[in-house]
Amino acid sequence: MIDTAFLSGGGWLAGIEGMRAIVETATGWPGVGIVFAYSFLIAFALPGPSEIVLVAPLDIAPTRAATLGVIVLTSAIGKAIGSVFAFHIGQEAKHAGPIVRWLERSRFDVISWSEKRTVGIAQKYGYAGLALALCVPFFPDTVSIYAFAVLEENYWKFALATFVGSLGRLLVTLGVFGGAAGLL
Repeated sequence: MIDTAFLSGGGWLAGIEGMRAIVETATGWPGVGIVFAYSFLIAFALPGPSEIVLVAPLDIAPTRAATLGVIVLTSAIGKAIGSVFAFHIGQEAKHAGPIVRWLERSRFDVISWSEKRTVGIAQKYGYAGLALALCVPFFPDTVSIYAFAVLEENYWKFALATFVGSLGRLLVTLGVFGGAAGLL
């Protein structure tokens, strides 16, 4: 049974909102570290939008475009490193029957959902499929990362695919929504 007081009154949802608020108000070079930390955590622990880093008012370069470049690169690196951490957890989970059984029984049927979407893409297109799947703005990628991590075994290819996918996602977001959102 889910403790609704925990979910609504400050528990992990408040933690996620708190992290988002920190990112949205991050300034200067310390803000680059915040963008990195948020991107690292979003890859394996936080079920939130990674695109939120684009609104961080870092103001660290002479132009907004240069600042966005630093944000995008920092976020992609943080997410790739966080994804490798998730990859390692996924490798361990492959050998942990209780974790797989728990996921199969979970209310959200994570295994079935991820098999239909991410696993299908991964099996058909490999690491390029993972990178493409991660380019879709506002699509929850934490589950995708874990689902793919259970199927594959190459840390470096995984890290490269998540880096390219994360970079692509932010660039697609800027291209499609940047002007309308006032990011550019």
